[in-house]
Amino acid sequence: QVQLAESGGGLVQAGESLKLSCLASGKTWTIGGMAWYRQTPGKERELVARITRGGVPREFGDFVKGRFTLRRDNTQTTVDLQMNNLTPEDTAVYSCSAQAQGLAYWGQGTQVTVST
Repeated sequence: QVQLAESGGGLVQAGESLKLSCLASGKTWTIGGMAWYRQTPGKERELVARITRGGVPREFGDFVKGRFTLRRDNTQTTVDLQMNNLTPEDTAVYSCSAQAQGLAYWGQGTQVTVST
């Protein structure tokens, strides 16, 4: 099995930056692609960014518009999401996901709140 733990969420003002980290543990050698998603109450979960096993970012949500970057460190099996120029519309619970042996694993999520 794989366990995921997110960190780095918090409260920031519009225009500021945050870096979220996802640390994988357990059978990390089985992990393929990883991704960050976000969800706000009453809305469906949406993809923020996806990255391949080899560390190549593959897909970003339309709302990202070049503001976010994704980096993967397979030595420690972490995926960092650097978010810049945040807006109140980015307020959500951000969750890390990993694909491993045909299964999808999720972390608990971390709250990001952006004030005006």
